Amino acid sequence: MTVPTELDRRFREAAVRSGLLDAGYDVVDSPVGALLVAATDRGILRISFDPVPEHELEVLARLAGPRVLRAPARLDPLRRELDEYFDGRRRAFDLSVDLRGTTPFSERVLGELALVPFGQTATYAELATRAGNPKAARAVGMVMNRNPIPIVLPCHRVVGANGSLTGYAGGLDLKERLLRLEGALL
Repeated sequence: MTVPTELDRRFREAAVRSGLLDAGYDVVDSPVGALLVAATDRGILRISFDPVPEHELEVLARLAGPRVLRAPARLDPLRRELDEYFDGRRRAFDLSVDLRGTTPFSERVLGELALVPFGQTATYAELATRAGNPKAARAVGMVMNRNPIPIVLPCHRVVGANGSLTGYAGGLDLKERLLRLEGALL
């Protein structure tokens, strides 16, 4: 990765100020590793455990439009809230999310997921019921697997029917770490 020049930085800032940016992204350091984060005017569009921008830029362009640039300033609110979360000073995120590209069912499930409180867990079946389709626990699992905004939309708080930790895009070790951070696991 190259260090941006002053001219490059000014170009990116001008694109943001002029409304010429469909999505801005950056790579954020966190206690769980580097995260690729992206936002639009609507809100947070993506948090990825794969910090290599080339892997995500095509997805971002498909979702938001072709004008995708590294724009660290656009991600400052998310960066600040993630830092507070990992420092134990934040229990809920106060950020808008941009769920374009998700289905209506996924939006309902992710909306219910956002209501699972810090330090608590819910099962896939509970989320399915809350989203209006009690028999859709497996479908809820697929939504969790494809959650575009993990941590902020806390899919790590979703556990199996018997309370066991099951799949997580960042790996079960990370899921366990996040639950321990929140005090949901002893």
